[in-house]
Amino acid sequence: MTYAHSAQALADIGTSPEVLFDYLDDQASLGSHMQKPSMMMLGGRMSYEFDDAQGRTVGSVIRMQGNILGLVLSVEEVVIERQPPHRKTWETRGHPNLLVIGSYRMGFAINASGRASRLRVCIDYDYPGTFAGKLLGPLFGPIYARWCVNRMAKDAANAFEGSGRS
Repeated sequence: MTYAHSAQALADIGTSPEVLFDYLDDQASLGSHMQKPSMMMLGGRMSYEFDDAQGRTVGSVIRMQGNILGLVLSVEEVVIERQPPHRKTWETRGHPNLLVIGSYRMGFAINASGRASRLRVCIDYDYPGTFAGKLLGPLFGPIYARWCVNRMAKDAANAFEGSGRS
């Protein structure tokens, strides 16, 4: 499937690709920014529900649900690619019930960079097909997508900054 829009973020992280992949392979850690109220989430938050594989195998299912401004939002994702310690990709399944982005494919790639790792987090997405989505998507979808990938890259960098984890 092809998507009309995309965003990406890059970060150099002071740990090995193996250690970084293990950290990012935990979808709850990777998406921790979604589980806390924030301005980007309009004070709302999402919670995760995992299958037995916890999002760590191809075919694994991840569900998110939450409330934003009194609206119930939900999305179901499936892991479509997982190549430790280099890349992982997941995409929406069915019809996501989201405000500013619709169906998407998201993932990360890790390359060794000396004694560190270069992380690339990306999202390819469409706007929602709903009436509200057609209005809000073009206005806020790009802002939200950039925030999301930047937050994931920054959170990963912060997890290893001065932590002694390597």
